[in-house]
Amino acid sequence: MEAFGFEPGDYEDSVEVLADVWGSFTVFDAMSTQWRTGACGATGLDYGALPAVMRLMAVPAADRRSIFHDLRLMEAEALGCMAQGKG
Repeated sequence: MEAFGFEPGDYEDSVEVLADVWGSFTVFDAMSTQWRTGACGATGLDYGALPAVMRLMAVPAADRRSIFHDLRLMEAEALGCMAQGKG
């Protein structure tokens, strides 16, 4: 996590994930190796990998739009945290 600007104090060993966003969280976690990076660090997730990840995780087609929305929120928050570590 240091490569993305995180320090041990930026996260805890355990977090609580609400049941209604568990599917979104598991997709975000599965996408954890799909960050696009540039000279200044992470720039966002590689959405090209997302359809395959959702298929492999057996996400129902009816849930994919909602999960994509949640994923973008988590991505934006993660990018914000990473950017704070660079300042």
